Amino acid sequence: MKSRGSLFTFMLVVAAALLLVAGCAKKKVATNVPTPPPPQPQPTVTLSVEPSDITQGQSAKLSWEAQNATDVTIESIGDVQASGSKTVSPNSSTTYRIIAKGPGGSSDATARVTVNAPAPVAVTSSPSLRELFERNVKDAYFAYDSYQLDDETSQLIASDAKFLQQHPELKFTVEGHCDERGSEEYNLALGASRAEAVKRALVSQGVDSQRVATNSVGKEKPFCSESSEECWHQNRRGHFVAPE
Repeated sequence: MKSRGSLFTFMLVVAAALLLVAGCAKKKVATNVPTPPPPQPQPTVTLSVEPSDITQGQSAKLSWEAQNATDVTIESIGDVQASGSKTVSPNSSTTYRIIAKGPGGSSDATARVTVNAPAPVAVTSSPSLRELFERNVKDAYFAYDSYQLDDETSQLIASDAKFLQQHPELKFTVEGHCDERGSEEYNLALGASRAEAVKRALVSQGVDSQRVATNSVGKEKPFCSESSEECWHQNRRGHFVAPE
């Protein structure tokens, strides 16, 4: 009887062990854990300007390109497309900043336009009527002890007359000058003849006689003070005096 009881106990123990093993086998390890989504890519953006150096009043071209972005903004301009270009004309040096935003974050870039002040404009004042007169009207020269106009001097007076006709508002004086030889009285008379000879030549070229006054200074106001033929020649002239 004792052996049969031990056998029964052993069988109970084995049965219990089998039940325990079967119960453990039914427990399953969870395998459906959700996979986290991949990280969103970081936005990238570039911004350039051409030319980067301009003069005030000129224009430059901004160009940009953004990737992985849903919102793109350029400061002082506003929202823009992901890629594009725009002409800008800043009055002063400006740094443009672009910002690109997306699910993966944000990114920015800058580009600077240097604006230079325009070069100062050189102001050239127009010459006065007196300056024009002195530049364009040339004195008439005479031979010794003569008030006759030679061909060269006649051509010179014709050129003077052409300028004077272009400026009919000009009134002026022709002075008769002589070299140092001869008396004061003689040279005053010769100077007067020379001044009148120049006036007649101008009038014959169409210059109104009312515009031309004459005066003789003889040898009292020499242009050259040396006693030489070269100086004497310079002093024998009908001299044009510019209007005040």
